[in-house]
Amino acid sequence: MMRITLMKVVDKIIIIGVLLILLTLNKIAIAQDNLPHLFLFLGGDKAALYNANLNRPCISGAQIIYSWKQLEPKKNLYDFSKIKNDLRSLDKIDKKLFIQLQDRSFDPNVFNVPDYIREEEIYHGGVAMQYDSPGEGKPVVSGWVARVWDPAVRERFQLLIKKLATEFDGKIYGINLPETAVDFDQQDPPKDFTPDKYFYAELENISVLREAFHKSTVVQYVNFFPGEWNNDHFYMSRFFDYARTHHIGLGGPDVVPYKKAQMANSYPFFHQLKGNLLISMAIQEPDYTYINPQTGKPYTFSDFYRFTQYYLGANILFWNVQEPFYSNQLCPKLTSEHFKCRELN
Repeated sequence: MMRITLMKVVDKIIIIGVLLILLTLNKIAIAQDNLPHLFLFLGGDKAALYNANLNRPCISGAQIIYSWKQLEPKKNLYDFSKIKNDLRSLDKIDKKLFIQLQDRSFDPNVFNVPDYIREEEIYHGGVAMQYDSPGEGKPVVSGWVARVWDPAVRERFQLLIKKLATEFDGKIYGINLPETAVDFDQQDPPKDFTPDKYFYAELENISVLREAFHKSTVVQYVNFFPGEWNNDHFYMSRFFDYARTHHIGLGGPDVVPYKKAQMANSYPFFHQLKGNLLISMAIQEPDYTYINPQTGKPYTFSDFYRFTQYYLGANILFWNVQEPFYSNQLCPKLTSEHFKCRELN
């Protein structure tokens, strides 16, 4: 009798042990589900140059910039060879490609639109000069942005989106359009530009992007809208609401924790909608120049990570490979504690 009772006790202990193991594994699985995917941001470089970096289980793939000019070198002549080469390279190591389709530049000598857009009269010059701050304490730089508020220019850009979808929908993991922020000379604004025209043009572009890509993830970077501050024209709130109801991901080209300018624009909307919106944030080169006011030192991996996860609620992180930050701070954190990985480390 005593032996039977002892066996029952042992059986209960075994069952409890198994349940605890299953509970632990379930917690790990849940934690993994809540972690972000990590893509390395390679700028415009070839994916093959980064095989050693990419071939790690906690890296989902690469985000690469392709300019409009690169993809349509001449009117109606499309060249997607670089995308195809990058896809082949990434496929070999079982990684995914995220395209950033670029229509703007931050260098006065670089035009990311095709020459015909700047040369043919119907496009009214095709581009406008814009200004940008490349980081804390850095001098303002200039570059060129496509005149997306011009219907003729916008039509050609949207045609490119449709061509890309026909070729790559479902083959690439995702595609994103660049930031909404533009800063023009207030004394000499571009011809026919108004903040309203620009807002509705950006809204139309993401609508076309969503309609064209049915299988791949679509994302629009949104940080500021010209002519608006603190949602005083309801551009930001309308944009986020449209994206949420049409299942369009939103994100940002830079992460600077609690920076006042962003806190008066897009950041609070990400916070409000985390869990109800696909959020994709990029930690890029200028972000490393900013000083954490609490420490007096540049922001660290932990600063960026905590802010993107606990305040913004990012599902995808695009992280710059700039050294020495990449090797010193990001690489040691490439574990299942921080990112979705193919296997637990």
